[in-house]
Amino acid sequence: MKVQTSRCGAELRIKLVGDMDEYSAADARRICDKLLDENPSAQRVVINLAEVAFMDSTGIGFLIGRYKKAKKMGVPLVVEKPNFAADKVLSLSGIYALIPRAD
Repeated sequence: MKVQTSRCGAELRIKLVGDMDEYSAADARRICDKLLDENPSAQRVVINLAEVAFMDSTGIGFLIGRYKKAKKMGVPLVVEKPNFAADKVLSLSGIYALIPRAD
């Protein structure tokens, strides 16, 4: 899994590319946590899932962990453009009640 990032004003944008599974989640988790730590002035975090080819329940845990970290920092986190497969997993899990979808 690749993690791409950009900063647009006060918004930290994180784009995930590839498969989000048990194998790839640890590196993505470490990279994203580091990005959050390095951007304490961010006022919003957007995680783009448009190019996540596969996501299982590991992805849900990944998003909840980043949500909790951002919340401790006082920063809202949203999910953007999940593809059909990722959206299905996220919808069925009910995660959108916790982490809003911003499209």
